[in-house]
Amino acid sequence: MSNHYYTSEPAAAHDRKEWEATLRGLTFRFISDAGVFAKGGVDYGSRVLIDAMDIPDDAQVLDVGCGYGPIGLTAAKLAKNGHVTMIDVNRRAVQLAQENANHNKVPNVTILESDLFAAVGEQQFDVILTNPPIRAGKETVHAIFEGAYTRLVDGGTLWVVIQKKQGAPSARQKLESLFPLVEEVTKDKGYRIYKATK
Repeated sequence: MSNHYYTSEPAAAHDRKEWEATLRGLTFRFISDAGVFAKGGVDYGSRVLIDAMDIPDDAQVLDVGCGYGPIGLTAAKLAKNGHVTMIDVNRRAVQLAQENANHNKVPNVTILESDLFAAVGEQQFDVILTNPPIRAGKETVHAIFEGAYTRLVDGGTLWVVIQKKQGAPSARQKLESLFPLVEEVTKDKGYRIYKATK
């Protein structure tokens, strides 16, 4: 179990890599490592979410399961007058995300080690983003949706990327049980982007 990216202390030996990625027309240099999600480059699902997400300039944003940071750091660049809080259970991912924030000169972020929402308490956000850890199981994914609902301001939005074959229909059902409005914003190569509005 400890070799999974969704544990607090990955057991995998360090294998740091550095590469460039262009996201929303912005160039980032990312450092990743073994024991974190998509260590070899920004995964396709995250890219589809990054391309689709709508981040107001002054938004308070939460990135749940931030990994080494591509989604949250892009959001922070878009929310120039806002702030992005990035959380992940994986200590190694949190350290990398902080390193990548410094590296790419993204000052308007707070990056915290957090089991689900523990580190943010009942703080409220305008936008919550997640590429949920499907392999951690449906219970964890649904807990992210439930926790997101209670932490969104009225009119706030939750953006989720999920693969059709990894449970998009049941994820949508769960979102519809919580949120009054759930839209499929886009789909690409089996990935679905859901926008749920509170």
